[in-house]
Amino acid sequence: MRISEIFHSVQGEGLLLGVPSVFVRTSGCNLRCRWCDTPHASWNPEGDEMTPEEIVRRVTAYDCPHVVLTGGEPMVASGIRELAALLKIAGFHITIETAATMPPEGISCDLASLSPKLADSTPSEEQAGAWSSRHEATRYQPQVIRQWMENYACQLKFVFSHPEQLPEIEELLNEAGAVPGFTRDRVLLMPEGTDSESLREKAPVLAELCIEHGFRYAPRLHIDLFGNTKGT
Repeated sequence: MRISEIFHSVQGEGLLLGVPSVFVRTSGCNLRCRWCDTPHASWNPEGDEMTPEEIVRRVTAYDCPHVVLTGGEPMVASGIRELAALLKIAGFHITIETAATMPPEGISCDLASLSPKLADSTPSEEQAGAWSSRHEATRYQPQVIRQWMENYACQLKFVFSHPEQLPEIEELLNEAGAVPGFTRDRVLLMPEGTDSESLREKAPVLAELCIEHGFRYAPRLHIDLFGNTKGT
């Protein structure tokens, strides 16, 4: 499988914010979000071919119990299920960061970090060519979201650009997120941006919306600590 990077850092987003983790970033994605912050793994996939066994050896060397499978879109990577199974056998806590367009099919996972893409994520034809329509047709798969939510501990993360997105999020929760036991405090809204200044500008309005609607405000800690750079 093609791996963009493997690195040891802290989790910058979600319920495990701040937890030291080893990140395995697969290369390749079936979407083309206009604001993608990992183009080296999505828009222009790069990296080296590695076997699941080689990846596990690299991960184990960090002596860290938390592993994050991310991308790109890790669920399109060949060998991802074998890799997750080997990591689970080795005793790791596994978070999978996915856009939830691909079904889990029993993959080993302790926390499914689902990031369904809203309409605002679709790039223009000028930006992405044929990928614009492909992204729009693929980005939202409610039946797949439900499969994840019914079988795994989940969090839902949304990149938030403007208040007009709230009705779309509520519609998604009504259609795909009506799973027993899933509460609104597992819905995380994080401001769109790839630098601390733009994140801070959006933070006050977004925090007020989270207070009003019962969602969780999600900072992007890795941006504040390291900037938008590889290996963080």
